[in-house]
Amino acid sequence: MRVLVEKLVPGGYGLARTAEGAVLVKGGLPGEEVEGRPVRRRGTLFLEDAAVLKPRPDRYPHPLPPSADLPLRYEAQLPLKEALVAEALERLAKLPFPLSPIRPSPRALGYRTAAQYARHPLGGLAYRLPESQRLVRVEEDPLLAEPLAWALGVLKAWPLPVEEVALRGSFLEGRVLLGLIGGSPEALKRPAKALVQEGFAGVVWAEPSPRGRFRGRVRPLHGEAALLEAFGPLTATVSVAGFAQVNPLAAGLLLDEARDLAQGGGRALELYAGSGLLSLLLAPKFNEVVAIEISKEAVGRGERDRARLGVENVRFHRGDAREAPRFGAFDLVVLDPPRAGLSPEVRAYLLQSRPKAILYIACDPATWARDVGELSKGGYVLAFARPYDFFPFTHHVEVLSLLRLG
Repeated sequence: MRVLVEKLVPGGYGLARTAEGAVLVKGGLPGEEVEGRPVRRRGTLFLEDAAVLKPRPDRYPHPLPPSADLPLRYEAQLPLKEALVAEALERLAKLPFPLSPIRPSPRALGYRTAAQYARHPLGGLAYRLPESQRLVRVEEDPLLAEPLAWALGVLKAWPLPVEEVALRGSFLEGRVLLGLIGGSPEALKRPAKALVQEGFAGVVWAEPSPRGRFRGRVRPLHGEAALLEAFGPLTATVSVAGFAQVNPLAAGLLLDEARDLAQGGGRALELYAGSGLLSLLLAPKFNEVVAIEISKEAVGRGERDRARLGVENVRFHRGDAREAPRFGAFDLVVLDPPRAGLSPEVRAYLLQSRPKAILYIACDPATWARDVGELSKGGYVLAFARPYDFFPFTHHVEVLSLLRLG
């Protein structure tokens, strides 16, 4: 089947229209003619093994990793991402709202401070292709920040008996932590010591788990367990086993603007708080800040950062965001949920407790627009929304927004 891609849609697919209906093409860019094998899955028609017959003139000419599903020159990526957010808001929330212009990443390449690779059975590291178990050996990754690019070069020569490796670096310190997933922790102690002598800041071992990365046992092997990183106006600890934004330069810009949007008051609540970056940042504006996060590792890092920074009015609670009602009412609620967006229980809590303002940071425009639509039906007014690009060369886009009680 030969099709003409019309536009970019959520999930990093190009959409084309045919006599058989809409067709989704992974990596297909608007304006390109592509040819491939039509396959229907779960009622949707996909074009697989697609070859680009007529590429866009601004298609990126250099090799990129398989995760880079938006291979355009950087300046051409931004309007497409902005359009994804605007379309989601109009289609799902039914709100004709003028977005503030998208904020680009300070770096288009070399921005990632975290990455994970599989060990290739023939040696070296490999990408695990999306929606597949097929491995493609990696020689270099232009999206990696300098510390990780160095680590990738070192690890390609090490025959480590593990399933995967994870990297977490720091722009601030210029160093990198290494996670070894699988294998025997006892057998890896000596290589871990040698890798620290080679230049890694620290090495940890993690048990493979069907629940996800670092969801099983984690054991430090040698060296340091965390690094300091700058996120705009704040320094915070990052670890290889815990979540933190992989583009701290772009995240810092968002945090800076988020702080300016918050007007301050008596009490603030951060849900899905992670290590509490926003709670620590907003502490000077409120008498009390409560940060709720389910990850034990993230709460531990947040507590250590709170003590290091001398912040006394932030209280961490390890628990589910749905526990928010037990903490009462707040002047401001800050939200940074996973891609699934807000649970029905959290939306109900917001509409019942009615904080004066809601600061909502989203990593999925569709679920954000759904939630904004529900909140607007309950009396909230969208006062501000700006897309942020944390992941150049991919379809992913973040949104910073503020809702006020009407």
